[in-house]
Amino acid sequence: MTGMVLLVCCGWTVLRCLSVQAYENLALQKTAWQSNTRWAHSGAERAVDGLYTNMSVWGGECAVAWSYRQTAAEWRVDLGGVRSIHHIVIHYMTDNIVWDENNDFTRWFLGFSVYISNTTNKEDGVLCFRDTNYTRATIPNPVNITCPYHGRYVIYYNNRTHTPFPYGYSPYAFIELCEVEVYGGCPSPGYYGENCSLKCPQNCQDGYCDIVEGTCFACAHRYIGPRCKDCPEGYYGSNCSQNCSMTCGDPGRCDIMTGHCNGGCQVGWTGVKCEKDCPKGHYGINCSHNCSMACGDPGRCDMLTGHCNGGCQVGWTGAMCEKGYHLIKTII
Repeated sequence: MTGMVLLVCCGWTVLRCLSVQAYENLALQKTAWQSNTRWAHSGAERAVDGLYTNMSVWGGECAVAWSYRQTAAEWRVDLGGVRSIHHIVIHYMTDNIVWDENNDFTRWFLGFSVYISNTTNKEDGVLCFRDTNYTRATIPNPVNITCPYHGRYVIYYNNRTHTPFPYGYSPYAFIELCEVEVYGGCPSPGYYGENCSLKCPQNCQDGYCDIVEGTCFACAHRYIGPRCKDCPEGYYGSNCSQNCSMTCGDPGRCDIMTGHCNGGCQVGWTGVKCEKDCPKGHYGINCSHNCSMACGDPGRCDMLTGHCNGGCQVGWTGAMCEKGYHLIKTII
C-alpha cells in the first residue's frame, strides 16, 4: 500500500519506536517495452509480472532481449505518470544456479545503467546508476539501487560500443531481466513523509523533494540549501553561487534573483550589476555627468571626480576646466 507506516519496537521495554516508510512497487503489472524480444515467452512485461521463482531462459518469467552481435539493448517500464521513486531492485537471470563468478550470466549484467526520465528517451532524463566497478565476482543479484528521483519511465540500458571492454564483460549487449521492482510512493508529486501528507518546500525545483526527508533535489533559481531558502545577503543566482557586486550603490546588496544592484551604482560605475567603468566622456554616480569639452583632451576626465585629463584647453581653468579666462577678463 502507498504510504503505509510500520512501527518497529525493540526490547521488552519499549524505549523507542522507529517509523518506517513502506514503499509500493510502482512497476508491478505496468506497461513495459524492450528493444527486441528473443522468444514469445520472454517479452518485456515478464520483468514486471511479479514472478521470478524460475529464473532460467525457458522459465517464462524473465524478459530477454538479444540478437546476434547486438551492441546495445534497452528495456523500460512506464509507471503511468510522474512518480516519486526511492529505490530500484533488479533481479537478473541466473538460470537457477548459484550466482557467483562462475555463473555465465554475470558477464551480461556487467556495465548496466539505469535512467529515470519523463519521456521514453533516456537522454531526456537523469542517470540514476552506471556500473563501472563491479566484476563477475562482486556484482550482486538482486542489486538494490537508491534512486531518489521523480519520473515516469525507468530505463535499463546496457551496451558494448566502446572497446576494449573491461575484463569479464560479455562481447555483446543482452537483456535478461527476471524482475525490475521500482519502489516509491506518493501518487501526487510534491508530497512526502508518512502517508504522503506533507508538502515539499515551495521553492524546490519543479516542486519535487525526497519522499522520506522532504529535502529538495534542486532549488528554483535564487534559492539554496536542502529546503531551498532565500539566498543569504550578498549572494544571488542559481544555488546562490554568485556574489553581488561591491560597486553597487549599496555595496554587496543586490536582487537575489537577477543580481541587479540595489540603489544604483557607486561613483564611476554603470550597468545593471555595476560591472562596467563609466564610458568615455562620463563620470560620477551612475556615470550620469558629462566630462567637460574644455578639458585638454576634450570630453576625457576622471570617471570618479570629473577632473580633466591633460589640463585645460587655452582660455579655461579649474579642476574641471569650468572657468574661462575670457570671462574673467570681461568682468575685470
